[in-house]
Amino acid sequence: MTALAAGFGTGLSLIVAIGAQNAFVLRQGVHRDAVLPVVAICALSDALLIALGVAGVGAVVVAWPGALKLVALVGGGFLLIYGALAARRVLRPGDGALRAESGSAGSRRRAVLTCLALTWLNPHVYLDTVFLVGSIAADHGPLRWTFGLGAGLASLCWFAALGFGARLLSRFLARPSAWRVLDGLVAVTMLVLGGMLIAGA
Repeated sequence: MTALAAGFGTGLSLIVAIGAQNAFVLRQGVHRDAVLPVVAICALSDALLIALGVAGVGAVVVAWPGALKLVALVGGGFLLIYGALAARRVLRPGDGALRAESGSAGSRRRAVLTCLALTWLNPHVYLDTVFLVGSIAADHGPLRWTFGLGAGLASLCWFAALGFGARLLSRFLARPSAWRVLDGLVAVTMLVLGGMLIAGA
C-alpha cells in the first residue's frame, strides 16, 4: 500500500501541470465532446509509457545493479529541477489559468487525432512517465510494479476528473491562484522525492 500510495502521489505530481494536453482535455469536457475517448487515450497512453519505464529501467537495474545509483542521481536531479520550477511559479506567478472556453472541439475523429498528437509527440511525456516514474519505481525494488500501478491510477483519476468534471473544474482552474496552490503541492512533492532519491543513492 505504501508503494501504491507513493506511485499515486508521484504520478499525480507529474501530471498536474499546466500544459496543452490538460487544456485540451478540459476544453473537450467543457464542450462535452468525445470526452470518453479523449480520457481513455490519455490514461491508457500514460499507463503504457509508465509500464515501459518500469520494465525498461527495472531491466537495466537487474542487468547492471550499479545503474540504480546513476538512475537515482539523475532522476533525483530532474525532480529537484522540476520542484524548483514549480516553486518559482508559486513565488512569481504569471497568467497560469487554463483557457478552455474558447474555440470548438470539432469532430470526434479530429479530437482523437489531436489527443494522440498532444500525448505522443510531447517529449516531456516520455521524460515524466518513462524516465522519471521508471527511475523512482526502480528504487522500490520488487514493489516497482505496485508503484507503477499507483502512478497509472493517478493518471486515470486526473484525466477522468478533468474530462468528466470539467463543468465544475473549469471555474476553479481558470483562476491563477488555484494553480499556485497546485504548484505549491507539486513543488513540495518533487523536492522531497528528489532529495530522497539522491540521499538514498
